[in-house]
Amino acid sequence: MAANEEDSTLVKLELACSDLRILLQSSVKMEKNLEEMERKFDAIDENLSIAAKTVAPLQSLAMTAKALETRISRAVSPALALLHSFKLSESLQNKLVELSNKLSVEKTPRKRLKNLLKCVECVDQLNIAVNLISRDGEPVIQKLQEVVEFLSRTKATDPYRTQRLKETLITLRALYESEVDAMRFDGLLDQALLNLQDEFEIMLQQIKHQNIGEQQVDEEAQQAVVLDLGTEMEVQVLRQIAETLAANDCLDICIDIFVKVRYRRAAKALMRLSPDYLRTYAPEEIDEMEWESLDTAISLWIQHFELAVKTVFVSEKKLCKQVLGGLREVLVWLECFVKIANKIMAVFFRFGEGVARSNKEPQKLFKLLEMFDSLEKLKVEFSEIFEGESGADICLRFKELEKLLVHASSKVFWEFGLQIEGTSDSFPPPQDGSVPKLVRYAIHYLKHLTTETYSAPMTKVFRTEQVWKAGTLSKPETDENLLKDAISNIMEALQRNIKTKSSSYKDKILPHIFVMNTYWYIYTRSRNTELGKLLGEQYIKKKYKTIAEESAYMYQRQSWGPLVRLLENEDLKEQDNDNRGKGAFVRGKTEAFFNCFDEISQRHRGVYSIPDADLRAQIREATVKLVVPVYSEFLNAHSTLLPAKSYISPEKLQGLLVQVFNGTDRTGNGRLKRRDSNDRVPRRNSVSVEERLRI
Repeated sequence: MAANEEDSTLVKLELACSDLRILLQSSVKMEKNLEEMERKFDAIDENLSIAAKTVAPLQSLAMTAKALETRISRAVSPALALLHSFKLSESLQNKLVELSNKLSVEKTPRKRLKNLLKCVECVDQLNIAVNLISRDGEPVIQKLQEVVEFLSRTKATDPYRTQRLKETLITLRALYESEVDAMRFDGLLDQALLNLQDEFEIMLQQIKHQNIGEQQVDEEAQQAVVLDLGTEMEVQVLRQIAETLAANDCLDICIDIFVKVRYRRAAKALMRLSPDYLRTYAPEEIDEMEWESLDTAISLWIQHFELAVKTVFVSEKKLCKQVLGGLREVLVWLECFVKIANKIMAVFFRFGEGVARSNKEPQKLFKLLEMFDSLEKLKVEFSEIFEGESGADICLRFKELEKLLVHASSKVFWEFGLQIEGTSDSFPPPQDGSVPKLVRYAIHYLKHLTTETYSAPMTKVFRTEQVWKAGTLSKPETDENLLKDAISNIMEALQRNIKTKSSSYKDKILPHIFVMNTYWYIYTRSRNTELGKLLGEQYIKKKYKTIAEESAYMYQRQSWGPLVRLLENEDLKEQDNDNRGKGAFVRGKTEAFFNCFDEISQRHRGVYSIPDADLRAQIREATVKLVVPVYSEFLNAHSTLLPAKSYISPEKLQGLLVQVFNGTDRTGNGRLKRRDSNDRVPRRNSVSVEERLRI
C-alpha cells in the first residue's frame, strides 16, 4: 500500500520536471526572438534618422511655399474683386444710359414710372459699386504693393513674374486714382443724380390737391381723395428717389426741392378758395372795413382755416411721411412738413390776430366767439398734426391766438355793458314812449348770445379768464352761473338805463307808456327763449312782466281816469231839482267828456305809441271796459236831459276807442310801421352803441 503511494508521487514529479524543461526551452527561444526584433528595431530607427535628415529641407521648403501662397492670395483675391467692381461699374453705367434713353422717349405715365424705378435701382447699384471701389481700392493696392516688394526682396519667384506683377500694380493704381473721383463726381452717376433731382421735382409738382374749393362734392369722397396724394406707385418712386439722393449726399437738395414744391402746391390749392381777405390783417385796416365785408371775411377764415388744417395739411403730412419717412434722419420728414405749413399758417394767424386786436365793437363778439370755438374744436387735432419739437413754435402761436380771442371776446362783452350805462344821459328816450332801439338791440343781442351756438364758447371764455385771474386751484363757479351772472349784469345795466330815461319825460303819462312798452318788450322777447331759460321764467315775470303791468295800470289811471271821472254822478246830486239846470249841467259834462276824449285820442294818435299788437289789444280791451260801461250808465241815467244828436251811442264810442288804439301803429298814409325791424343786430361799423342807434 505504501509502495503504491510512493510510485504515484514519483510519476507526478517526473511530469512536473518535464513541464519545466519545456518551459525553459520556450523561454530560451523567446529570448532569441526578442533579441532579433531588437536588432531590427535598431535598424529601422537608424533608417528613420537618415530619412528625417534627408526630408527636413524639403519640409521647410513646403512650409515657405505655403506661407508665400497665403500672402499672395490675400493680396490677389481683393485685387480681383476690385477689378470685378470696375467691370460691374462699367456695365451699370451702360445700363443706366440705356434706361435714360428709354425714359426720355416714354410718354405713358405708368410705363414711365416703371422705367424711372429701374433707373433709381440702377443708380443705387452703381452707387454701391462706386462706394466699394472707393472704400476698398487703397487697401487693395497697398496689399498688392507689399507682395510685389516681398517677392522682389526674397526672389521667391522668377523676375519675369515679378515684373508682370509690378506692371499690374502700376496699372491698377493709375486706374483707381483717375477713375474713382470721375465716377463719383463727374461721371454718369453724378449726371444720373441730377436727372433724379429733376424727376423728383417734376413728380412732386404733378401731385395736386383735388376738389379743393369745389362746393358740390361729397364730403366723404373728397376726404378720401384729398388724404391720399399721389398713387401708390408715384409714392414708391418718390420714396426711392429721396432715399437714393440722401444716400449720395444730396439730402439737403432733396429737402429743399420737396419743401419748395409742396409749399407751392398747398398754397395754390388754398388760393383756389380766393382768400383775398387775408391781405388785410393790420388792426387799423380791419377797423376800416365795412362790417358786411368783415363778417364775410371772418366766416371764410373759419372755413378756410379748418380746411387747411384738416384736409390740406393732413394730406401734406401724410405725403411727407410716405416719401421722406424712410430716411435715416428720423424726424426730417416732420421738419419738412412744418416748413411747408408754417408760411401758410402764418398768414391765417396774422389775420386772426388782426381781428382780435381791432376795435371792440359789440357786433364783433359773435364772430370772435365763432373763431374761438373753431380753434377749440381744432385744438386736439392741431396738436396731433404739428407734433413734436419741430411743431412747437406753430402750436405756440395757435395758443397765443386763442388767448387773444379770449381777451377780445371778454372785453367786447363787458364794454357792451359799459356802453349801455354810458347812453343814459346822452341819448334821450323815444318821444312817443315806444321801445328804444338800444333795448331792442340789447335784448336781441343777448338772445343771440344765449343760443347753443354762442353760449358754450362764451362760457368757455369766462371760465378761461376766471382760471387766469384766480388760478387753477380756485373753486370755480358752474358754467351756468358764469354766463347767467354776466348776462344779469347787462340786464341790470339796461334797467338802470330805462329808469334814467323814463325820468326825463316832461309828460306825466309818457313815462308809464315808455316803461310799459319797454318792459313788456323785454318780457315777451325773453320768455320761451334760451335767454329766458337762463335767467328763469319766474325771474323775468317778476322783473319785467309785473313792472309792465303796473305801468299799464298807472297809464290807464292817469290817461283815461280823468275822462271817466268827468261822468261821475256825484256832481249831479249837488244840483237842484230844476230839470233845465240839470240838463245844462249834463250837456256840459258830456261836452267836456268828448273834448277830453278828443284830446286824449289826439295824443294817442300823435304822441303816444304802443307798438306791440298784443299789448295794445289788452290795453284797448281794458280801456273799453273802463270807459264804455261808465259812459253807458251815464247815458242811461241822463239820456232824457240830452238832445238825441248831442251824444253818440256806447257802441259808437267803443268803435272810436278801437280806432284810437288801432291808430297808434299807423303812419300818415295808413301803413303799419315795422317797429320790430330794428331787433336785428345792426351790421355796420360804428364806434359806440349810441351812434349805432341814432341811425
